[in-house]
Amino acid sequence: MTPTAVTPLAPATRRWAPERAVDVAALLRPLRRGPGDPCLRLGPDGAWLAANTATGPGSLHLAVSAGEVSASAWGPGADPLLASVPALLGAEDDDSGFVAHHPLVAEVRRRKPTLRLGATGRVWDVLLAAVLEQKVTGTEAHRSWRDLAQRFGTRLPGPVCAPPTPTAVLGITDWQWHKAGVDGARRRAVIAAAQVACRLERAAELKGVEGRLLLRRVPGIGVWTAAEVAQRAWGDPDAVSVGDFHVPGLVGHALLGRKLDDAGMLEVLAPYAGHRHRAVRHILSAGLGKPRYGPRFSPRDFRHL
Repeated sequence: MTPTAVTPLAPATRRWAPERAVDVAALLRPLRRGPGDPCLRLGPDGAWLAANTATGPGSLHLAVSAGEVSASAWGPGADPLLASVPALLGAEDDDSGFVAHHPLVAEVRRRKPTLRLGATGRVWDVLLAAVLEQKVTGTEAHRSWRDLAQRFGTRLPGPVCAPPTPTAVLGITDWQWHKAGVDGARRRAVIAAAQVACRLERAAELKGVEGRLLLRRVPGIGVWTAAEVAQRAWGDPDAVSVGDFHVPGLVGHALLGRKLDDAGMLEVLAPYAGHRHRAVRHILSAGLGKPRYGPRFSPRDFRHL
């Protein structure tokens, strides 16, 4: 199946002067699903992002010059994408109540004062990606994301394509899911979410715990997936990725020098209540790893089962 194409027209544009310096690549990196993500490109000439909006798909190019952000957008979703630029680049993120309770966190905050939480303001795209990442390696999830976006997404001006819409997802056949390497559990969760996608967009308006609980009403959407969506869709500063294979260990080794499970991570992060995800972002931004006790998990390829 060839992705739907949008005829290029003159772009809609806007310029935005943020109150503080912005690092576009760092702010958008949580949205990137692997180095070959066809929906997001980060490069020396700026960033390209493709997304689905309430008015349709669109592509967005962002560049910073002399402290000012220049944005150009194409497609039916051009206007919503341009309107979302400040929030996408962290303008609505308030870290005034954040206190560093560990030396490492304080040091990262000192070295990276531009570290903010961006918000897309849209649920579907990040929800689709998060479900594909459930209980598989990053390699597996990113491979499925690339395949689905390239085959069922929308081609747009620029080097990007928008992820499949809910309608497109509902038209994917069983064998096409299999070819994309998506197992039955994730497939059922994606389809269940696609069937109520319009209602799920309200989660970005509710925000916080209420927004996450709305997402979890969909079968197959648990605590981890809801947190991953909340972090990106509305920049939830307290949504911790409980159930993540890597995060508890990284937090434990960075702050305590030892491995932690989910319960231990939540105990360590308790002083950051209201900003626990922000604390994790600062910890991960330090770039510290954790000891390896065995070989990496080998990615499974459901396409050959």
